[in-house]
Amino acid sequence: MIPYGKQNITEEDIKVVTDVLRSDYLTQGPNIQQFETAFAEYVGAKYAVAVANGTAALHLCALALGVNPGDKVITTPLTFAASANCIRYCGGEVVFADIDPSSYLINIHAVRTLLENAPRGTYKGIIPVDFAGNAVNLEAFKLLADEYGLWIIEDACHAPGGFFTDSAGNKQFCGNSNFADLAIFSFHPVKHIACGEGGMITTNDLALYQKLLSLRTHGIVKSTDLYVNSIELAGGLEQYPGWYMEMQTLGYNYRLTDFQAALGVSQLKRANAGLEKRRAIAATYQAAFSDKAFVHGQSGVVSGHAYHLYIIEVEDRLGLYNHLRGKDIFAQIHYFPCHLMPYYQSLGWKVGDMPNAEAYYQGCISLPMYPTLTEEEQSFVIDAVNEYYKHG
Repeated sequence: MIPYGKQNITEEDIKVVTDVLRSDYLTQGPNIQQFETAFAEYVGAKYAVAVANGTAALHLCALALGVNPGDKVITTPLTFAASANCIRYCGGEVVFADIDPSSYLINIHAVRTLLENAPRGTYKGIIPVDFAGNAVNLEAFKLLADEYGLWIIEDACHAPGGFFTDSAGNKQFCGNSNFADLAIFSFHPVKHIACGEGGMITTNDLALYQKLLSLRTHGIVKSTDLYVNSIELAGGLEQYPGWYMEMQTLGYNYRLTDFQAALGVSQLKRANAGLEKRRAIAATYQAAFSDKAFVHGQSGVVSGHAYHLYIIEVEDRLGLYNHLRGKDIFAQIHYFPCHLMPYYQSLGWKVGDMPNAEAYYQGCISLPMYPTLTEEEQSFVIDAVNEYYKHG
């Protein structure tokens, strides 16, 4: 069986997890901070906050930025639903902006049109998504956001190690928060770094970082500098007693466990090697399909692309999908446009609202893409695709 994505668990990964299972801490132990520090360094951000999953990361970002009922936030329809749902969790209103069909990323011109056609202050923020691993040009979005007083959450779940090149010619890595207020990542098994479940938030803003730490753990703080209640009320004399803590806001239990964090640290050590392999696989797909008449769109080879997915757009997508499954090749479809999910249709979105995303969905298929995919397996996939369109 050849799946579209797959985790790579080594003996070293297993060892670090079993070491934690034999230790005194299964959660809230030293591996959490070790993972956060290593990940922040990897993406080039000042701060990182490990959380239970990517959805929790998005929710906490929306809370930290103060999304309130009725607040309008712009995002792409070509994403997993969590990118939009985090705004709904806070009672906000999601407004979709169509994609650029050449990059599959949210179209900045569509976003500008929304902003120009509404009274200033209508929108609060933007959530661009580094779809499939292709990095959004956040420098351009930051200029637009500043013009209209908006914040930015970068959904980089597909793109650890990805980057875009800024106007000065510098590589800007996904999640470094030089242009976004917050960025989020996922450690689901098919992602670059696998923890089973898990997520990370990165930022360069100290105030947001401190707020996230509290929101992650029930709204509780454990710092004498932040306490509101008096020492006497806490049960101390000249200083706060060691057991004391305060719940200062309504937070959540969105913590990551220590054994997941240990696995994340181990996986992170191989992140660059995995990224190189993904890019090599993408180059092979590009060479195989770039001149094929049945392919009318594909991920291509893009500088800075992290290649969580490699996508081609084809005629008779359903026929190809079933043909591949018949050969135990489990390609996948990413994604059904979010605005056409029944929930979002119930809020007023309809067919025709996002024509580029809808046209993309008619032919998209994600081919197997993961670092342990062998040359023989990839050749088998390529041959199977070509075979279908030769005889299909």
